[in-house]
Amino acid sequence: MEKLTIRSCVIKKDRKSKTDFFAPETGPSAKKYVVMVNPTSFKHELSIKYDTASGADGKKSPLGTSAAQPKFQATQPEDLSFEVFIDGTGVIAATRTDVSQELTNLKSLLYFYDGKVHQTPVVYLTWGTFSFMGRLKTMGIKYTLFKPTGEPLRGKVSLTFTSYVSAAEEAKMANKTSPDLTHRIEVMAGDSLPLLCDRVYNNSMYYLQVARINGLRNFRKLEPGTTLSFPPLR
Repeated sequence: MEKLTIRSCVIKKDRKSKTDFFAPETGPSAKKYVVMVNPTSFKHELSIKYDTASGADGKKSPLGTSAAQPKFQATQPEDLSFEVFIDGTGVIAATRTDVSQELTNLKSLLYFYDGKVHQTPVVYLTWGTFSFMGRLKTMGIKYTLFKPTGEPLRGKVSLTFTSYVSAAEEAKMANKTSPDLTHRIEVMAGDSLPLLCDRVYNNSMYYLQVARINGLRNFRKLEPGTTLSFPPLR
């Protein structure tokens, strides 16, 4: 049976963008952790951040007014959480496992600050067809069985990871970066300049700047079929 595996990642450089990114480490020196028992379940959370405090004009809504229509702000990092079971009695593994040493190995891979890259480790998780790259967010350890000396024999480790996305990938994925590109839009019937600015920049208040750039004398009345340019303004 294939088991959930956590692999270490190393920094590499993208040849095109010249930016650094993390990739799974390969070779004999690569660190990895294979769980003793596959999780009975895992939770994969995706969330989006909206601005509900502003109206269509981008200004803050006064207190006591009806709720504003939620406006997209950003896609939040994904979270992945599950439990890892560690057994030191020899019942599960063919040989007895030192629970304390097992936890040290896990912390070394996930938790300890890496002075070389000045941040906590990025790891790559795989299980069957599922894969996830991210950093440890929280780690909780619950000991459930002990030796007479107090040394732990069993434990459950609750792990939560937050996703890692390289700067180059974030630039491609994030909606907020679309205003950093020049857009050419053909005006349709019913379009207004504030509406188009809100669509491109998420802020309708850029309409005066766009009007000047496109040489519009009467921006309140757009001619259908006209192509307008929306350059980066931020």
